[in-house]
Amino acid sequence: MEDKITIIEGPTPTFELIPDIWVHGLVEGALQADVVATRLRTFNGQELVDRCSRAWDKTQNIYLEYKTPEGLPDEVPIIAARNFTTDDGDMLLLWVRFPDDSLEVGIEYDDDDFEDDDDEDDFFFDDEAY
Repeated sequence: MEDKITIIEGPTPTFELIPDIWVHGLVEGALQADVVATRLRTFNGQELVDRCSRAWDKTQNIYLEYKTPEGLPDEVPIIAARNFTTDDGDMLLLWVRFPDDSLEVGIEYDDDDFEDDDDEDDFFFDDEAY
């Protein structure tokens, strides 16, 4: 199929929020959406980028098709693509558009970043009225 890039095997791709402001220019429009990126290993990265370019030249959409962590098929529109070569082979960098309501953000932190503070109730007011 020419309108999809399908992940055949492997885990669900990891999507990363892009903090740069320039990516918002890629999705200007009436619908709210967030741009996220994913990196995929591939054997034919430039061919996949060329497939995206052909679709965009015809003003058509092209989608990334993948399986969710639950094993269900899903797809998101690809808005930009780049291929680069590493020591391990071709890597495909895809920017995709997620509607705001389908994006789930996870925040991780290292426990060492926080000091062990005994004042756990700093955020609560005393019961006394002032």
